[in-house]
Amino acid sequence: MSQIYLISPPQVELKTFSKRLENALETSLVSVFQLRLKNYSDQEVKNISHEFKKICHANNCLFLLNDSCEIALDVGADGVHLGVEDGSILSARNKSPKNFMIGASCYDSRDLAVLAEEQGADYLSFGAFFSSNTKKSRGNPSLEILEWSKAQLSLPIVAIGGITDQNCGSVVKSGADFLSVISYVWSHPQDEKIALQNLHQAIVGQ
Repeated sequence: MSQIYLISPPQVELKTFSKRLENALETSLVSVFQLRLKNYSDQEVKNISHEFKKICHANNCLFLLNDSCEIALDVGADGVHLGVEDGSILSARNKSPKNFMIGASCYDSRDLAVLAEEQGADYLSFGAFFSSNTKKSRGNPSLEILEWSKAQLSLPIVAIGGITDQNCGSVVKSGADFLSVISYVWSHPQDEKIALQNLHQAIVGQ
């Protein structure tokens, strides 16, 4: 069954968002949380990472950091997620401990997916599958790339981009191991807990 991979919004306020993150993770429905911040200093990212890592580990959830392998290693994160401009996967693999998780954004590229697997990535991310207000995606893959990945590659697959409880069925059926969500959870008209519960029910129903 597909698991939920939750990503932070690009801007957070430490005290307020800590409470929201606790509320979300207390559902026990989130397997992985990625901190993805833009326009923050390295020290700010480190300070926030230390706090959010505690919340994640208290709720049996992996804590990953976006963009920087160096900061992820420094704060003791469980792993890092790298985009095409965030440095070499092979370099990150060579400098990190054995159990350190490395995820790779592959957008809509089979070539990037094959290369990421060869260089030692632990999972592959494809998207955006649906329109998203959170970030502009480099790729707009079809569902077929998920089926191809499951048949040709050996790594877990993350689907991202505008996924909600209303449209997740197609990516689940196409083989996504994880559904990555951002605005669906943090901008939900009720709250993050209700959003995650609705998404989980939609996954179970497939």
